[in-house]
Amino acid sequence: MSKRVVITGVGAVTPLGNDVKTFWDGISKGKNGIGRITRFDPSEQKATMGAEVKNFEYPDQRAARRMDLFCQFGMQAAKEAIEMSGLVSGENIRPEKISVIAGSGIGGIMTLEDEIRKAEKKGIKRVSPMLVPMVIGNILAGNIAIEFNAKGNCVDIVTACATGTHAIGEGMYHIMCGRADAVIAGGAEAPFGPACFSGFANMTALSTRTEPDRCSTPFDKERDGFVMGEGAGIVILESLDHALERGAKIYGEIAGYGTSCDAYHITSPAPDGGGAAQAMREALRTAEIKPDEVSYINAHGTGTPYNDLFETRAIKDVFGEFAKTVPVSSTKSMTGHLLGAAGAIEAIVCLKAIEDGIIPPTINIKVPDEELDLDYVPDVARHVDLKYAMSNSLGFGGHNGTVIFKKYEE
Repeated sequence: MSKRVVITGVGAVTPLGNDVKTFWDGISKGKNGIGRITRFDPSEQKATMGAEVKNFEYPDQRAARRMDLFCQFGMQAAKEAIEMSGLVSGENIRPEKISVIAGSGIGGIMTLEDEIRKAEKKGIKRVSPMLVPMVIGNILAGNIAIEFNAKGNCVDIVTACATGTHAIGEGMYHIMCGRADAVIAGGAEAPFGPACFSGFANMTALSTRTEPDRCSTPFDKERDGFVMGEGAGIVILESLDHALERGAKIYGEIAGYGTSCDAYHITSPAPDGGGAAQAMREALRTAEIKPDEVSYINAHGTGTPYNDLFETRAIKDVFGEFAKTVPVSSTKSMTGHLLGAAGAIEAIVCLKAIEDGIIPPTINIKVPDEELDLDYVPDVARHVDLKYAMSNSLGFGGHNGTVIFKKYEE
């Protein structure tokens, strides 16, 4: 079996569009997907802005009634990715050789909040019998497996904001060790329950600004927190041998993966960026490349004062003299922070960046920060030939993940 793992399909539901084409068009043009929250009245909240998915309706309304919104997002993204890949269980791949590794940072929090309110108003006998299978975080992986007859390993990963990245990286290892020929991997999130949102706001993690172009401001000196987002990203990973054997179109290759834990604090990253640096070094090692070969870094870049500073320190630590020459951008300036789905949609950003030779911008940088002096690609995308793209994800609890994608070459 080939040790190489390639990507044969991608799917996305995001604040900038409900398919990959629309999403990437918005990202590459620097479009802002942020606005005032509409899923509930935020007037009493400390923060009022969010990056919501627009005009979304799950095609199967009967099935939708049995799924929380996060699962609907994830299923729709999986359908797009599977359709693009051309994988058909039982025809061009054995069912037991398809695995699913997909997760959510928070799971069905909106359904949970709705049912708790129902219990308080109407009594506990009115709680939906579907509450548990709608709320549990592993249900996305389970539903994907059922829908696409994937009878291999079916695993849910929950590592907060690193969930999507870890799902994709673990999927790569899954194929490399021969446990699967293909893995459906990624993450989904729908966190706009008022109690959930207020929890983030009350811990002062969210931006309290009300101007769409000044609330998600990664690497800006006036950054004051992240903007919550929602959506899903799914990628189809496949062994190179299997993809070639069935004549699949290959959109890129996953070349490296690294993880680490800060073991420092439940919400704050380590001040020296040591954990993030360790994950990046491990990804470089497994990709068998040097720092100066990386063409682009999609940063975690949340727009919180600590994250952006500490991640910048980590990049400087790993890349040394090349740190100021490698382009870095945060697409969270446009999508907000999709929590457990962030790494998955940012993986798709990296793949599309390599495919089209476009480095997406960091929008909303207005006030430079003297401590943040890397090339953050402000405002406008750049057209550059890319070979390797790195994506970082750093989650609450100290979870760090880095994946490296590569332009596919025979």
